Amino acid sequence: MNPLRMSFLIMLAAFSLNAQVNISREADRISVEIDGKPYTDFFLSADGNKPYVYPLRTASGILVTRHFPMEQVAGETHDHPHHRGMFFAHGDVNGVNFWATEPSVKAANKGSMALKKVIEAKGGAKSGTIKAVFDGLDPDGKPMMTETRTLTFYPGPELRVIDFEIRIDALRQLKFGDTKEGTFGIRLATPLSEDKSGRMVNAEGGQTEKNVWGKQSPWVDYFGPLDGKTVGVAIMDHPSNPRHPTYWHARAYGLFAANIFGVRDFTGDKTKDGSMTIDAGKSVTFRYRIVIHPGDCQSANIASLYHQYTSQK
Repeated sequence: MNPLRMSFLIMLAAFSLNAQVNISREADRISVEIDGKPYTDFFLSADGNKPYVYPLRTASGILVTRHFPMEQVAGETHDHPHHRGMFFAHGDVNGVNFWATEPSVKAANKGSMALKKVIEAKGGAKSGTIKAVFDGLDPDGKPMMTETRTLTFYPGPELRVIDFEIRIDALRQLKFGDTKEGTFGIRLATPLSEDKSGRMVNAEGGQTEKNVWGKQSPWVDYFGPLDGKTVGVAIMDHPSNPRHPTYWHARAYGLFAANIFGVRDFTGDKTKDGSMTIDAGKSVTFRYRIVIHPGDCQSANIASLYHQYTSQK
C-alpha cells in the first residue's frame, strides 16, 4: 500500500478512537480537558500581556512546554520570560513590540493585547474549538488591529493535534517589520532543547539549529528524550499562508517559531526586506498545525502527516 495512504488511514483510525474534549470558561482563561484530564489552558491576556496556550502535553500526559515564567520548576532555564507556552506575536508592528510584553518590561514601544470577546468555546466527541477576538493596542492604548484566533483540539490515542488560525484585521495601515523576533512560537521543555539532548529536523532533512534556523521549510519537527520517553512537537505551515514556506526562528535553547518576516536577519543580506504591509481595512490569515507525538520524526511519519494536513479542504 502507498505509504501516504497508509499514514492517512492510520490517522483516520486514530481520530475514530478520540476521547471526549471538554472546554470550560474561567475568568482569565479557557480550560481544555481530554478524557476528563486537564490538557491545556488558553490564557486570555488578562494583564495586557499576549494571549498564550500552556501547557501542552502528549497523549500520555508528558508536558512538552517549559513551565517558566508561569511556574518555577527546578532544572529549567529562565531565559526569555516572554516565551510563554504557545503564542503568536511579532516584535515590530509599526515599531510597536508585541513580542516581549511582560509586565516587567518598561519599554516605551511595548504593545498590549486586550480580550474583546469569546465567540466560541465548545467541546465534543471528535474535537473542541475555541474562538476569541483580541485588540492589539499601541503604547497609548489605542487599537491598531483586531486578531481573531481559532484553536481546534483533536485528541487521539497516540497524537495530540492542534489547528491554530489567526486572522489579523488592520484598523490602520500595519507594517510588520523585518525582525527575527516573531512570530508563531512554542517554548519547549528544557530537556527537549538541542542544547540538552533534543534534535530539530526540517522537511528537507536539515538537522540542528545550523541547518534549520533561518531556513525556509513547510514543517519542522523538534524531538528528544523527556521523562524517559522520546517525544516530539511538529509545527506545520499551511500552504495558504503568506510567503509559504515559512522561515524558522528555531533555536537550540528551545524556542521553536515560524516567522516569515525576519528575512534580513535570517539570510544576513542587508539588501533584503522581509517586512509586509497590510492596508487599513484589509486582513491577513495564518494557519498552522501542531502535532505532539511519541517517537522521533521518522517513527511519527511527520512528512506523511503534513501531506494529510495539506490535502484537507
